[in-house]
Amino acid sequence: MSTKFFAIIAIVLWVATAAFVGFKFISGTTVTATDGREAIVLETSERDFILAEMRGFLVAVQEIISAANDNDMSAVKETAHRVGRAEVESVPPETMLKLPMAFKQLGMSTHDGFDEVGLAAEIGPEAVLESLEANLGKCISCHEAYSFSVGN
Repeated sequence: MSTKFFAIIAIVLWVATAAFVGFKFISGTTVTATDGREAIVLETSERDFILAEMRGFLVAVQEIISAANDNDMSAVKETAHRVGRAEVESVPPETMLKLPMAFKQLGMSTHDGFDEVGLAAEIGPEAVLESLEANLGKCISCHEAYSFSVGN
């Protein structure tokens, strides 16, 4: 067999692999849950990781409201940026592949929304609460659309 033949096979395999990874990146791994939501299929550790991140959002919301009520805009900024876009870097790539694109976009938008809450602290407590209210709408949308399922 010629070198040209092996080169063509290698290119075809590379393209097929790239197409599969691209497809998985966009579609994720999902099934329809019994309640009609899209259930994202994850390993137990991946599910725990994502749920811990979501609980972190909820803790941040409470801390931001408390800080806004105390007019402590420094604490608002610190808390909001802790769960902002910088937190996304900690998501393992293999987990990211399993998340559908719409979920990833909503998640990134939510992280960005917390960064916007931190920026609103420059204006004052009322702006913080307005920004936080808008961002919480993203949390509600996510919980209405998605659930998690543990699979192999």
